[in-house]
Amino acid sequence: MADKALKTFKQRIRQLTRRSGGRNLSEIAERLRAYMPGWKAYFQLAQTPKVFRELDEWIRHRLRAVQLKHWRRGTTMYRELKAMGASDEDARKVAANSRGWWRNSRMRLNRAMPIAYFDRLGVPRLS
Repeated sequence: MADKALKTFKQRIRQLTRRSGGRNLSEIAERLRAYMPGWKAYFQLAQTPKVFRELDEWIRHRLRAVQLKHWRRGTTMYRELKAMGASDEDARKVAANSRGWWRNSRMRLNRAMPIAYFDRLGVPRLS
């Protein structure tokens, strides 16, 4: 797959998933449902499952960062993560570093917001 096509795709996803957009995750998922299936259909003949898998991971990472940004404060993060079923340790660690949205949305948040969570929201997959 061409680098230019990947760069264009990522730029479009960045526009749709801006952290300052003021939309909740279900609205963002709706916008992604309008864009991603067409892109996937165009590139479906490409024999690059690893690229699609990495793009899926990157999109979910962005969505987790959006959710953390929406929660803003550490106390809200802790309360919401506990309500989602996160362990006490994970919720505390994420809430303690409440301003590092991108770094926080990596490992510990994967347990509270797994792939199935995004499937329930209706976020389309590429792989």
